[in-house]
Amino acid sequence: MSDQASASARPAKVRIYDTTLRDGTQGEGFSLSGLDKIRIAKRLDDFGVDYIEGGWPGSNPKDIEFFKAAAEEEWKHSKIAAFGSTRRADLAVEDDPQVQLLIDANTPVITIFGKSWELQVTEVLRTTAEENQAMIRDTCRYLKAAGREVVYDAEHFFDGYKDGPEHAIATLRAAVEGGADWLVLCDTNGGCLPTEVAEMSRIVRQTFPDTPLGIHTHNDCEMAVANAIASIEAGATQVQGTINGYGERTGNCNLTSVIPIVELKMECDTGTEVAGMRDLSFFVDDVSNNPHFARAPFVGRTAFAHKGGMHVNAVQKLARTYEHIRPEQVGNEQQILVSELSGQSNILMKAEQLGLDLEKGSDEAKAILGEVKKLEQAGYSFEAAGGSLELLIRRQLGICERPWQLREYHCSFRQYRDGHNPVCEATVKLDIKGEPTYTVSEGHGVVNALDGALRKALVSFFPDIEKVQLIDYKVRILDGGDATAAKTRVLIVHSDGERTWGTVGVSDSIIEASWIALTDGIDLFLQRGQLNG
Repeated sequence: MSDQASASARPAKVRIYDTTLRDGTQGEGFSLSGLDKIRIAKRLDDFGVDYIEGGWPGSNPKDIEFFKAAAEEEWKHSKIAAFGSTRRADLAVEDDPQVQLLIDANTPVITIFGKSWELQVTEVLRTTAEENQAMIRDTCRYLKAAGREVVYDAEHFFDGYKDGPEHAIATLRAAVEGGADWLVLCDTNGGCLPTEVAEMSRIVRQTFPDTPLGIHTHNDCEMAVANAIASIEAGATQVQGTINGYGERTGNCNLTSVIPIVELKMECDTGTEVAGMRDLSFFVDDVSNNPHFARAPFVGRTAFAHKGGMHVNAVQKLARTYEHIRPEQVGNEQQILVSELSGQSNILMKAEQLGLDLEKGSDEAKAILGEVKKLEQAGYSFEAAGGSLELLIRRQLGICERPWQLREYHCSFRQYRDGHNPVCEATVKLDIKGEPTYTVSEGHGVVNALDGALRKALVSFFPDIEKVQLIDYKVRILDGGDATAAKTRVLIVHSDGERTWGTVGVSDSIIEASWIALTDGIDLFLQRGQLNG
């Protein structure tokens, strides 16, 4: 197909159908409470998503809770959809309790799926092709008579078409005859290629020109986004997917990739606030208690990160030499990574981001770069520890002085034989603004105890420290060949509720490495407070 023909088939408007609250929750490690579902749905509504699929009414208490709550909410933009199946074989649609639950959910949209693959009809449903088509037709007609917008998901459509195109098309015709408002083609097993999806989407579009087409893809071959785009190129005007690609097996089509592609690359309107894409991505991760994927396209922390000195030099002159879009278009930001591969350009751009004046070729710039390379040789890594790098730059420039000094710290761990719970204790002796302090704290481990003792010592002098929380702690052995004597690198991430920052420590002792990262994280917070003050 020529580029001109492809462009002519491309729609001006693409509707976004989010199924995070149903398909997403089928993914391993992704679970939402009823309240979580409402919070995400409200955020999706603010973002401008057209359809939000809430779940399968009656299948579990969480979905029942969601639909009850959703009926009481005011939705600014989104339509809430209930999801379910066609009527059962050899049962009148009005007698099917599952169909009645769809209506009772009181949503303006109902999405039903039916079997497009004859293999599924004969081997799973154990019925005839004719009865399967009647199930689709009857259910669509019944739901339309109830005044609902009906989205028909053609399950296994592409596999079904490859096995028997006449049967697959006949199932779509049954949905159209029943009055379906949408025909959505599903790559349920996630095994198709973009060329196949594009060709079959064009055939369906030509066969049913009066019924809008949608696409629903899974990511088993890492093709979910590519397949969705291929279908849109062929005329689909609705794309279904989940935020961050959550879903069964390897996941669903990732809306955090599809939406920017459709908006920024294909120049099709989705009606969404694309500049809020990264915030929405992080919000869903946070609510579901999942770590964010740093290398995610568009929204990942490293999506616009630059490390090699030549790349950074080019980006410094003209960002689009190594950035395919402006990061702020999706709410992201440029990251300059500093490592042993860095040149002065990395250091200069990092200093500029911190609001510090540093000249190329200056003794300070050379000293900072030299210190970075020396520490990287010793096992440090600053790519995920921007806080430590900021401190290093400030210290080298002489504009950073720790407001407290360590005298000593001590940790102990006691294990009892009488059934008493183990005790981990830390003591810390500091000089704070010329005053000696001595504090003791117990914790669930060495780092927790040290953190508690350090905070206890500092909080009366710096009360804002109560805002700071340790949110991540990672340990890496740098040379496994040294066994228990190996050098250890510790990365700690802190947050004050508005910003997060990482700090790193390296030592032959895991306790000392943890102490370096821990104290640098606290120190950076205090330094920023002094600068802002």
